[in-house]
Order: sequence, then C-alpha cells, then structure tokens
Amino acid sequence: MRKALKFSVFGVAAFMGAGLLLSGCKSTPDLSLADATKMIQAEYDSRPAAGAGIYVNEFGLKQGLTAKYWQLVKIYPNNRWADYKLTDDGKKVLTLQSGGDTIEWRPEQGNNSHFYVITVQANHFKAKDVEAPQDEIVPGVTTAKSSVFNETLSLDGVPQPLVDLAHNAGNRLSSKKTANFSFEGDSWKLHSIK
Repeated sequence: MRKALKFSVFGVAAFMGAGLLLSGCKSTPDLSLADATKMIQAEYDSRPAAGAGIYVNEFGLKQGLTAKYWQLVKIYPNNRWADYKLTDDGKKVLTLQSGGDTIEWRPEQGNNSHFYVITVQANHFKAKDVEAPQDEIVPGVTTAKSSVFNETLSLDGVPQPLVDLAHNAGNRLSSKKTANFSFEGDSWKLHSIK
C-alpha cells in the first residue's frame, strides 16, 4: 500500500511538472482595474463627441421657461395646447431634437406631452464604477476578461439649468455595460463594449 501511495504522489508531481514544461514559464499578465478603466475611457474618447439628449416633460417645460430657454408665443382655445419658441439664450445652449425652433406642446395628443432637446455642448461618455476584471469566455477569443461598469452621460460644460432638466424623471444618465478584453500578442486589448 505504501508503494502505491508513493507512486501516486510521484505520478501527480510528474504530471504537474510536465504540464508546466509544456505550457512554458510564460503566463498571461494580470489586467489591472486601472488599465481596464483607461482602455474603456480611451475607446469613448476616440468616438466623436456629441450633445446630450434630454427628455423634457411638463415640469421640465416650466424649468425651461424659468431659465429663459424658450418663451410662450401662443395659447390655443382649449387652454392646454401652446407653442413655445426658443429664445436667443436657448439657441446658444440647446437644439430641439425635432428640429426648428418651435415647441408644439400638445399634452392630449399621445406622446406630445414631452419633447427632447440636445445640448450644444458636446461631450464623451464617461466610464464610472468599473469593476475589477474577471476571467470570461468570449467567442473567438482565447484568453479573455470582462469588467462591468456604468456608462455615464457627461454634462461637463452644460449650464446648470440644463443639468437640472437632465436630472428630471424620464432621463437615463447612466446604464450598465460590460467591457470584454482579449489578450493579443503580449498585451491586453479592449475587444468590445456591450
């Protein structure tokens, strides 16, 4: 029995040694959280900057009036419909997603109880709350890792009244994303963001 046990131990040791010999001493370097974050942000920074889309509901309509981004130009006989025109101050900081410079407020006609504006100030998305990279299986990639993070809308340089509008109900300022990384050649690369 003792001989069988010795042979088992030697067999396991030989098997592990052969595995190390075959795989070589080179191992895949670790992907740090800092490096993963840099790669994700570099990808966002490489994309064209764009204005932020902001959903404006009835409360936001009143905020825009107070901020003098638009002004009332017509009230209809039913006292619910109205037209608003962008002011010169408003045109400096936003555009209407629908185009033009007139907001046709029609709260009883389906989706016309809200509208969208786009900030003139263009920004890139920001990667926030990036989690430590974990081993992952990614189709077509031999060695992969992934990190979950928040893709956050940047409002840098946007005037405070527009920032306040963006924080109203109906706006989504961040969303969960997953970054996949692949080990290619001798370094980690960003494979995809989903």
